[in-house]
Amino acid sequence: MAHQLDELQQKQLKQAEELLFSGPQAVGFARELFFGRFLREAIFPYPSLADSERQAGDAALAEATKFVTTHIDPAKIDRDADIPLATIRGLGAAGVLGATISPEFGGRGLSQQNYCRIMEVIGGHCAATAVFVNAHHSIGLRALQLFGTDEQRRKWMRPLASGEQIAAFALTEPEAGSDAANVRTTAHASPDGKGFILNGEKRYITNGGIAQVLTVMARTHDPHDPDGKVTAFLVTPDMPGFEVVEARMPKCGIRGTATARLAFHDMFVPKENILGAYGKGLRLALTVLDFGRTTFGASCTGAAKFCVQKAAEYAGVRKQFGRTLGEFHLVKQKIAQAAANTFAMESATYHTAALIDRGAEDYMLETAMLKVFASDALWTIVNDTLQIYGGAGYFSSQPFERMMRDARINQIGEGANDVLRCFISGVGLRHLGMEMLEVSKHWTKVGLLRRPKPSIPVAHTRLQPAVSRLSKQIAQFARRCQFALVRYREDLVNQQYVLARLGDTAMELFVAGCVYSRLSTLLKHSNHDPVQMRRDVQAGILYLDSSSRRNARRLAELNDNDDDEEIRTADAFLGQSQHH
Repeated sequence: MAHQLDELQQKQLKQAEELLFSGPQAVGFARELFFGRFLREAIFPYPSLADSERQAGDAALAEATKFVTTHIDPAKIDRDADIPLATIRGLGAAGVLGATISPEFGGRGLSQQNYCRIMEVIGGHCAATAVFVNAHHSIGLRALQLFGTDEQRRKWMRPLASGEQIAAFALTEPEAGSDAANVRTTAHASPDGKGFILNGEKRYITNGGIAQVLTVMARTHDPHDPDGKVTAFLVTPDMPGFEVVEARMPKCGIRGTATARLAFHDMFVPKENILGAYGKGLRLALTVLDFGRTTFGASCTGAAKFCVQKAAEYAGVRKQFGRTLGEFHLVKQKIAQAAANTFAMESATYHTAALIDRGAEDYMLETAMLKVFASDALWTIVNDTLQIYGGAGYFSSQPFERMMRDARINQIGEGANDVLRCFISGVGLRHLGMEMLEVSKHWTKVGLLRRPKPSIPVAHTRLQPAVSRLSKQIAQFARRCQFALVRYREDLVNQQYVLARLGDTAMELFVAGCVYSRLSTLLKHSNHDPVQMRRDVQAGILYLDSSSRRNARRLAELNDNDDDEEIRTADAFLGQSQHH
């Protein structure tokens, strides 16, 4: 059994190497944190839109906002478990469904930052609609835009951008969720050589039962790999053998989305429908998910802003014990942390979107960090807002019980958060480990490399304490990463407690960098509304302070923790061996 496990682990590691580390590796802010570096040129200045882009975005945002607020009823969508076709067509007419697509194919040609502005509005109004749009545009249509041939684009992109047709991205299967490489759907070459015969099933596919174009991942033959390689195919529901097993799977939240189970029975797909390169389907999926995770962050930001506004309003008027709720410290705490984390997720969202816009070579770590941070933060914010509303928040007359159900999927979809935590640290530590290995060739014994505190420019005296703590913590984090590599060596891949703590620490250091960059810009160019300026600066400083405390706890818990007792306790209930 142990031998089989080792073989499986080696296979997974080899697969990860091919997917994540093949080709030239770009230097980025998040990756450099693992080396104890603050890559200032990657985080400063905080991104801003050029005047022409801002104007184009303002016009698109105004049109989208008008449609969303006047034509989308989130309570009715939740109640009916359906987004009406008229709403979908309206989103197309408002330019939402083809927001970033070239005008040549019927889109608006917006930047990722401007698209995130639109998704923020939708996410703050109706989470189900936001997920529908994200599945259609960010991971469905976007795959076609990025990897499609000219013929494929001409055939499908214009009707998809208008909403005449709907797109879906079909990856998840009974045995392949977070473990995306475990796709079991097969695609064998047809005897006539003109295409492929697909067999298998997919589940939890947003838009799957209503889409006219689906990007489907299937395992294809590879002469060098007995298990084959995953290839992406463009599939249409009129292909013989395509079955919608269940068009609308009942679920906890985002009920308006049509989440389907699909099956393929000897379904012929012409070879012209291969999307991207043969055998490179997982690379395609990872690339497209980077875009989806960015708009994920924008949707969460919009919902969080709505909650902060409503919580503050209600706390200012609701009285108990002769005082407004806003006078009680524990209510203040909830509102303050919600405001701080909302400012932080907004800061990270637009920094990451700007990486895409300026053609950065690699932003995989940043998008994963954004997705985990934003989805975890929103879950807490919605829960705290419902708590502030008390009994009123629990009933359907307020939107928060629906928002709580809707927000829960965010920690699962587009990469489960616990998996992404280990992914973040695994990618960062791999690069650090390679450097340490290279250095060790010149030493008789591997030791820890000296990691001095990185130099971080101080933009304003008010930010000096936060800068000092951030610099010190980045150096501490890098030392702990080195220590983990030396202590656990190859077995580090199995140390999920360690990986999760390091992943979360890196995530908050990245978000803190985005917040600090934005605060620096705000304090340097103070031509903003003074009330909003004061709120933003205060929220940003609170985030820097709070995240520093959270990271201090994480780093301390690498040495002082209950990990072994937790494992023994879990194993006692799981019926597994208690020997560790």
